[in-house]
Amino acid sequence: MTTLLTLAVLILVFIAIWQMTKIFELSQLRTETAQIANEQDNKNNAYLLLAFLIFIYAITIFSFWKYGKFLLPEASSAHGAEYDSLMLMSFVIIFIVQTLTQFLLHYFAYKYRGKAGRRALFFADSNKLEAIWTIIPVIVLAALILWGLYTWTNIMDINEDDDPLVVELYAQQFNWTARYAGADNVLGGANVRMIDIDRANVLGLDEADTYASDDVIVKELHLPVGRKVNFKFRSQDVLHSAYFPHFRAQMNCVPGMITEFSFTPITTTADMRQNPDVIDKVERTNIIRAERAANGEPNSDPWEFDYVLLCNKICGKSHYNMQMKIIVETEEEYNEWMKAQQTFGQTMASMQ
Repeated sequence: MTTLLTLAVLILVFIAIWQMTKIFELSQLRTETAQIANEQDNKNNAYLLLAFLIFIYAITIFSFWKYGKFLLPEASSAHGAEYDSLMLMSFVIIFIVQTLTQFLLHYFAYKYRGKAGRRALFFADSNKLEAIWTIIPVIVLAALILWGLYTWTNIMDINEDDDPLVVELYAQQFNWTARYAGADNVLGGANVRMIDIDRANVLGLDEADTYASDDVIVKELHLPVGRKVNFKFRSQDVLHSAYFPHFRAQMNCVPGMITEFSFTPITTTADMRQNPDVIDKVERTNIIRAERAANGEPNSDPWEFDYVLLCNKICGKSHYNMQMKIIVETEEEYNEWMKAQQTFGQTMASMQ
């Protein structure tokens, strides 16, 4: 509220100064009232355009230097490298075109500013120029689109020929729940109408479905490295979006339907913690947290890197807190963890 009042006061002060300036101008008998720009106006605007061009380049360089360290580390999924290459190529093309066109725009506005006696040279039309600025973007965009479609087709390969692990991610305000398909690797039937909180059937699994009895429901996602994972997404209430930033994967969770996505994790959590970029980020974060701890502020415990699943749709007031820890580990470690989990059938039996 204090910030809002401060802004309101500043705006009112600005309006008052502006009005006083207008009154002062009107009080001057010799004030020039012409609305046509003169040579001095053109010159001033030309220099301002050059100054703005320098500002654009300076803020761009500063942003790369200051905030480049906040980029994600290298992708931890099999398809991630190709995704990053496509993204990088798109940014490089956009950056080069933006740099050249902004320079030409501002430089020409400076060089060919209005002067007395100078007449503008212009073309009513030029088939050659129109062909150039039409064909080149078409070729570039077509190449990017085709590359993107090829990459998307590979990413959306959800076949089960290579024995993928089947996992369901269930979204609800404001948490995630994971369900593994169990020993048979087939998820049991489920419906929101079958949810029974009193009997711990939080996902609405069909208790009569034999495929559901060995399903495993957990609040922490474990994935074996090097094995493809087919994810199936459901939402209980509103539109959510399952976002795996380090795996370059995202899929909407839509109420009333099942969406799918797959990827193969290629880097364990332990190995990613040894990544130089991750080590640097952890060190920087813990310096800040140590300062918060010294001041007695909350959320100041030392931080350790973990993969995380986030919601990338604004799904309500606690959207920011909707996340799940992901642990990528060896096949042996994953199997040991899975053996320690209780199946849905065992949970239901204990409720009798």
